[in-house]
Order: sequence, then structure tokens, then C-alpha cells
Amino acid sequence: MRIARLRTPAGPRHVVQREDAWVEVVSLTDHTPTGASHPLDGAHLLAPCEPVLVLGAAHNSGPEGRELPQQAFQKSARTVVGPGEPILREPGLGSLVVECELAVVIARSARHVRPEEVESVVLGYTVGNDVTLMDQTERDGLLLQAKNGEGFTPLGPWIETGWLGEEGARDVLDGGDVGMQTLVDGHVAADSSVARLGWTIREQIVHLTRYLTLGPGDVVLTGSPGTGAPVEAGQLARVRIAGIGELANPVELHPGAGRPTG
Repeated sequence: MRIARLRTPAGPRHVVQREDAWVEVVSLTDHTPTGASHPLDGAHLLAPCEPVLVLGAAHNSGPEGRELPQQAFQKSARTVVGPGEPILREPGLGSLVVECELAVVIARSARHVRPEEVESVVLGYTVGNDVTLMDQTERDGLLLQAKNGEGFTPLGPWIETGWLGEEGARDVLDGGDVGMQTLVDGHVAADSSVARLGWTIREQIVHLTRYLTLGPGDVVLTGSPGTGAPVEAGQLARVRIAGIGELANPVELHPGAGRPTG
């Protein structure tokens, strides 16, 4: 099943795809139809969920990540934007990098999840773009400066709940070979796979829920296995994951750039 959020005259609404229409449902996790529907063509897609927590896997760019302690960082939920919304570039803060990541959306309250229970707490998967000010990572090891600019977590275009089928979903949790691409202005800048992640998605969910409670709509960005690419204002960043889709966001100059801060 494909779940999305649409901008409608009545405000944002959760929808599921039914053949050639988006059908409104009660909520992200309650898919009872409300009776309203919208055509697929021309629909204004928003970020498919509204997380309270956005967590990212630290140093999970390849097998060498397993040589370090398993860790995660937190991004502000205010960094979340949907398809077509801008990533705001602020000059003077160093290199800006976009990173294609498989994003896991949580279905229910989850704490102390055992490995065999991970499937039951995952609602589905969407495409994530973990935008990072790379030069700031050296100045702030806690990553607040590097990860929390406006538009720094594009998500979308929708959530796939039955992605690759039940067997495929189990496979991707344990490092299945799922293609990932990052494109800048239409040119492929990085080509990789979920299989290159050091810590698997199953391991990440178990680790995170040992220390905190995840809830419905929360998002886990599972790592960037060589999917980063530098961008500048005026460019278009696209990130793709096989079996889900493509997420495109323009990079724009921050409107407050150059404004005195003192």
C-alpha cells in the first residue's frame, strides 16, 4: 500500500492510493476511508508523515562503521519538508551535501524491540535526504550545526508499506540489495545500495529502542552508503530508491543570508 499526505482545500490529509485516485483516510495508521478522494494527476504531495523524532544512524556509510560504537543523532522535526520544497543554503557555513537514505517510518509505540519484532513496528519506507553542512561536523561533534537547517530533511514522495512484498521487506531489514542514487541537476553523482550499510536496519531499530521510545510517524534515516554529493544554490537535488520512487528538491539561497546576527 502507498500512503501519502496531500495539500487539500480543507488542509493536509492522509491518503492511500487506490488505482487512479488518492483516497482520504482517517490517519497515517488508520486507513479507514473518509469518503473523499483526489485525482493522482496534479496532487500536491507533502512530506508523507509528521514525525516527533527524526533519528539518523551515525557513521553508517559502510562496513567500516561496525568498527565504531553503534550511535545515532537527532534532527529537528522542523527540518522535514516534502517533494519540491527548498533546501535552504546559507553561505559562510561550508560545504552543503545531500545524501540519499532509506527512511523507515514507525507504525506504533516501540520500546525494547527484539530483533524478531522489528517488522511489527515498521509502517513502511520512504525516500530520505539527509542534508548536511559537512564543515560544521568538525566544529560540532553533536551535529546540531551540521544537520538542522531549513529543509535539511526532505522526505517522500510517499510511504510504501508493502514494498517489495513481505519477503522483500524482511530482506531489506537485514541488508538486502536495494539500489540508491543521488542526482544533481540530472547527473548521477552517487550510485549505491542499501546492502552497503554497515549496521542493518533491524539492528538499528533494536539499538534505538533500547534507549528511547519511538512512536507512530517517527522516522529513522538509516545511513548514507556513499550516496553524498555537494550542492550549491540554484541546483536541483534528486534522490532515488528502487521500489519506492524519487524525491526532488531545489537548493535555494536562504532568504536571511547576509543579515546581521549580532
